[in-house]
Amino acid sequence: MPGLNKAKEPFHFYTRLNLSELTGLKAATLSELLDLIKTVSGSSIYHHTHRYIQQHQYLSPEPPNDFAYWVREFLGEKELGERLASVDTVQFSTIRSLREKIFVTIEEYLKKYPSSRNKFVHEGQEFHFIKSVSFVLPTKYIVHDLREFADALLRVTIESIYFHVFEARLRLEKGTNDFSHWIEASLGDKGLANRIARCDPYTYTMENLRTFLIAQIEKRLAEYHAEYR
Repeated sequence: MPGLNKAKEPFHFYTRLNLSELTGLKAATLSELLDLIKTVSGSSIYHHTHRYIQQHQYLSPEPPNDFAYWVREFLGEKELGERLASVDTVQFSTIRSLREKIFVTIEEYLKKYPSSRNKFVHEGQEFHFIKSVSFVLPTKYIVHDLREFADALLRVTIESIYFHVFEARLRLEKGTNDFSHWIEASLGDKGLANRIARCDPYTYTMENLRTFLIAQIEKRLAEYHAEYR
């Protein structure tokens, strides 16, 4: 009876404080941007592709990435800007694979338009690389079954939900979100775990994502009671 089973291991909600830090690295040309994208830290790639979600949780997501914006608005390379904007970040389970997709997109463009390599922006318009520095902190919420889990989801901050859904999947390279992992591994409910894992979190605001997660758990609890009453 997976619905109300006690978990093999309790789920401990964590949250994170996030600071943005200048790296001192900047690019004035597409060639410089390409070289730095290949070598900067993963936390910098993460910042420039996920900053929108972190700072605008209440807006409709579909996050643009900073590289696409700079290339289009400052270098005037609209075609490349569109190619970079079309990179679907949700399809990448690691920062390494996302980084590779970005620089390969730029390399392919430069093969087609080699004269764009050294086109430069004016002073003050350079692309400044920033990195995200996260401090992970435990919360007071520790849960042992789905009922407790749903109740805790009502109370934790959106920063906590962000950490367990987005950061766990990408920066921590778990391949899935923490919630699905715990539900399958500790509660044995693969169906619910897959239901949540299939959700595209990029199509929700953070509060709407909270609502979706709670709805899925309440639905599973209702199914459980219908099956075993």
